Amino acid sequence: MTTHVIRNTFDISDRVIVATGGGGVLVGAMARGLASEGAKIAILDLFPEKAEAVANEINAAGGEAIALKADVLNKASLEAARDEILAKFGRVDALINGAGGNKAQATTSPDLSFFDLPQDAFKWVFDLNFIGTLLPSQVFGKLMAEQGEGVILNISSMNAFRPLTRIPAYSAAKAAVSNFTQWLAVHLAQEYTPNLRVNAIAPGFFLTEQNRFLLLDENENLTPRGQTIIDHTPAGRFGDPNDLLGAVLWLLSPASSFVTGVVIPIDGGFSAFSGV
Repeated sequence: MTTHVIRNTFDISDRVIVATGGGGVLVGAMARGLASEGAKIAILDLFPEKAEAVANEINAAGGEAIALKADVLNKASLEAARDEILAKFGRVDALINGAGGNKAQATTSPDLSFFDLPQDAFKWVFDLNFIGTLLPSQVFGKLMAEQGEGVILNISSMNAFRPLTRIPAYSAAKAAVSNFTQWLAVHLAQEYTPNLRVNAIAPGFFLTEQNRFLLLDENENLTPRGQTIIDHTPAGRFGDPNDLLGAVLWLLSPASSFVTGVVIPIDGGFSAFSGV
């Protein structure tokens, strides 16, 4: 009997989950995994063809998903997407703030020193990761506050715990995301209802479109940076997108109803290893 009670707390059947950056590698995997558990997924992405590819895959597998173009740096765009989601599903139960990433122009290298990093590139990375979390939280958080319950799941990074070399904009933005996660969790619980929860996951090293150039060379071999990461990851590998699904399901389901304001590392032990 206890087993069934525990299992039922992870039930997300028919919950409506909005995922920004849903056409990306990591968030796309989350969307597919949550849909397989019965959730209805609204996939938002600046590139609609990427969102549609994920939505089509979910629908073909028997799930339910819609794809919408949305710019996480444009509040009106997010509000338009919200209205379409409400017209389709009638409510929003959870938000995954998955839009983010880095770019080479905001990354130091032998050819680009810290002193010469372009302000516009630095701002682009910071805004995408932090403001791109703030604005969806305002739009969909307000809706969930009006409903009286909901969950926001942010995507932080191991950079928020210990900044990594070469990527100052990304590290600063993810540190801001972690701080904002804690602030918003307290604010929503105190000012609105404790039934509004805000948490984050902090993935370790997963190969994505944004970081592949740092971790693998043109022959798909590990770069020196990539090898250092593997050497400092007790699990001995990069993460697979599906490695995120258990924690994501927990944080979006009633199983974590007394968990808010936390940032959960999913890093293969990287944060626990001193290098010695």
